[in-house]
Amino acid sequence: MAAIDCGTNSIRLLVADVDGGRLHDLAREMRVVRLGQDVDRTGRLAPEAIERTIAALRDYAATITSLGATAVRMVATSASRDASNRDDFVRAVVQVLGLGPDVISGDEEAALSFAGATSGLPADGAPYLVLDIGGGSTELVLGTAAPEASLSVDVGCVRLTERHLHDDPPTREQIGSATVDIEAALDRVASVVKVSEAQTLVGVAGSVTTVAAVALGLDRYDPARIHHTRLNRDEVRKTTDSLLAMTRAERAALPVMHPGRVDVIGAGALVLATTMERFAIDDVLVSEHDILDGIALSAAGLA
Repeated sequence: MAAIDCGTNSIRLLVADVDGGRLHDLAREMRVVRLGQDVDRTGRLAPEAIERTIAALRDYAATITSLGATAVRMVATSASRDASNRDDFVRAVVQVLGLGPDVISGDEEAALSFAGATSGLPADGAPYLVLDIGGGSTELVLGTAAPEASLSVDVGCVRLTERHLHDDPPTREQIGSATVDIEAALDRVASVVKVSEAQTLVGVAGSVTTVAAVALGLDRYDPARIHHTRLNRDEVRKTTDSLLAMTRAERAALPVMHPGRVDVIGAGALVLATTMERFAIDDVLVSEHDILDGIALSAAGLA
């Protein structure tokens, strides 16, 4: 199975064999293409952002062909949902991939994130609350074997950075305004999702895994070390404050920092820290499995 997750900040590929409901990776790739560049302000996908994304997709198509995937599903999320010219993007994808992306709703995004994040986790950790911090939006999903309640809110790391965090490093006032934005979104979550029922918070996607890598003091990004690490609330806040206090150059110098996350990691970390504080959650289980795995499972008819 081949799965492609096209988000606001990155486009990712997973090619995997499916055996007994489990995925066995053959290839897993990620490119930061910033498809959602300025979408919050303009409501449109920028031509250069589409070009970057399609260039990455051409390489992915070659990998899919070389590995002989028999089913392919591409999903596009927040930036594509919000863009008035998304049909231009869809046509370009069809030319490269032979099929169009599924531009999914926030609810569908939440369900796929939950399926990917909780695959392989023990039943005694449920109910799970999955927190998926993307570039344009953040999803919170509560469930046991399947999602029972969820909400997607427009407080992703790219969107928050473009709205609020303009200085290098951001000022206290800018961080405060971003926090107010996040807290307002979390108030909406609280009206829909009974967060207090969750036994385990599972954090997924690049903002969360990068925060974990920084908190662990790794000398390189190591998915095996990061996957299923637990961070307590104080560790998350300390790491968040540190990232927000750094200049762009200082963040770029961190050995675990992907170049495409340098300018938005502070906002992503702030979403994680604020969520844990708002709901008094003691710790987060960090997962390298996320919506990408959920897309692959759905392509196999398992999610």
